Amino acid sequence: MTEPRKIKPWLKATLELGPLVLFFVVFMRMREQTITIAGTEYSGFIFATLVFIPVLVASTLALWRLTGKLAPMQIATLVLVVVFGGLSVWLNDPKFFKMKPTIIYLIFAGLLGASLALRRNWLGLVMAEALPMSDAGWRILTGRMALLFLGLAVANEFVWRNMSETAWVNFKTFGLPLLMVGFFILNAKLFERHALPKDGE
Repeated sequence: MTEPRKIKPWLKATLELGPLVLFFVVFMRMREQTITIAGTEYSGFIFATLVFIPVLVASTLALWRLTGKLAPMQIATLVLVVVFGGLSVWLNDPKFFKMKPTIIYLIFAGLLGASLALRRNWLGLVMAEALPMSDAGWRILTGRMALLFLGLAVANEFVWRNMSETAWVNFKTFGLPLLMVGFFILNAKLFERHALPKDGE
């Protein structure tokens, strides 16, 4: 199996987070404006989505070209952004793009739940290189992550259906990543308790 190529951390972070930051910046600058393209009027949200889609495609392809590998979540995110973002632009309706996080979180919650039911360590196959743990540790983490993704799906639905577009963009740009980071920090003891011994120990 070909080993994934290493790239500089700042470049990896730029390619992974850059499109989302650009979406946030474009939306914040254009949210009060109406943009006319080919005779059709678009809100600032739709325009930001129109900018975000090709930039995400380009950055994901660049990441694949440079590393020779993409994570399943990156592939799923790209496909759903193109599909649901494309629907939002095509139909000039922001709700499709806002639903995208809900769909992807439900998909991952379902896959993790299925892996537990089938007694398969799918999460470990994806993350074992970065986080070596025992099978028991992976089972616990899989269950917790399935619940996390379900919770994130519910939270996303609540925010986009009940709050302003600006609130949703802030939630997507900052809230969702912070919740993910907080989840892994809270599970630090699990990682320590079930960590595999290093060579020589």
